[in-house]
Amino acid sequence: MSDQQPQNPYGQQPYTDQQYGTQAPYTPPPHGQAPYGQPAYEHQPQPQPQQQPYAPPQYGQPQQPSHAQQQYGQQQYGQPPHDQAAYGPQAYDRQAYAAQGYDQQAYAAQAAHPPAAPAAPVPAPAAATATAPEAAAPAPAAPLAPNQRARAEGRSPIIPPGIQPAALTAALALLLALAAPLGQPVLCVPVVLLQAVTAAGWFRLNGMWPARQGIALAFLAGVTTDVALLVTDHGSAPLVAIATLGVWCLFVLVLQLRNRGSADERMSALTAGLTATALAVLASGQLAAQADAVTAGAAAVAVAALVRALPLPSAATLVLALLAAAGAGYGVGQLNGLDTAGALLGLAAGVCALIGLRVASYDYPSRFVHLTAGVALPLTLAAPAVYILGNVIG
Repeated sequence: MSDQQPQNPYGQQPYTDQQYGTQAPYTPPPHGQAPYGQPAYEHQPQPQPQQQPYAPPQYGQPQQPSHAQQQYGQQQYGQPPHDQAAYGPQAYDRQAYAAQGYDQQAYAAQAAHPPAAPAAPVPAPAAATATAPEAAAPAPAAPLAPNQRARAEGRSPIIPPGIQPAALTAALALLLALAAPLGQPVLCVPVVLLQAVTAAGWFRLNGMWPARQGIALAFLAGVTTDVALLVTDHGSAPLVAIATLGVWCLFVLVLQLRNRGSADERMSALTAGLTATALAVLASGQLAAQADAVTAGAAAVAVAALVRALPLPSAATLVLALLAAAGAGYGVGQLNGLDTAGALLGLAAGVCALIGLRVASYDYPSRFVHLTAGVALPLTLAAPAVYILGNVIG
């Protein structure tokens, strides 16, 4: 084997550490191309002369423009090199460009296609600006109605009338108890008031308002029964009530024949009218009953309504209301000679009163329903028990 090193097939010696970093001959690029390391200019004002070759910067040394490059840039564009404030205000002076022979056609071509300027923001109106903080603030939430709150909490839709209707019921019961010993003509006054409130409350409870004709017919049926009871004896009260109810139910039917609503509306109006008429006639039982029974029954209804409205658990108020009604009947019975039978009368009147309160609490009733049906139905439904038990006991 020979000790000679293999020859480079290209006839050149490999680079060494000493050769690396030295200046090597530079071959200029083809005509029309930018020299190595120089960016191409965007605007060519006129055909460029042949560029002079220049030596590229050596490796490991900072790249700075040579004297030829600085002279070339000053002759062609009248601008200082990049390291001498090339981006100052003078670089964009059009008069300086025109004085140096700047090509106006190239400038016009560039101006024909300017970059799209961003749209200026449209100022908001003064009113909208003034109300912007108010719109951003959340509107205060309206308080929920009792029925909405009960539905949101998953509770029963049955809402009792409350303490205020119970107080009105007690006041009306007191009028009945005080007027009963004074005779039928005086007792007729609170009974008529009871019939008016019953008729109006029942139509509103069924979602029918205004229903002036239906309410008027039901109320007139009750008043007609009162007048008939005043001219007859107590024994004929059932016959008077049935006869009056039959006649006025016929009037209600004729009234609904003139109704131009749909079949469902006519049926609902007919049902509500017949029921209201029957309740108004039923309230006349207070006028036909014995005076002592009316007093005991009214006291029992008043106490039962007040106890039922107490803020206690429903089961507790139910039991307490029945016990209170029986106790009130017994107490009043001791005063007017009913003895222990007054407790039975009071218990029966209390049961009817609680049924009336339950009916007036049905399906999210309104405040108007509570102040009409919630007030009258306990006394109205207790009238048959007062009449029947009063005749039996007396």
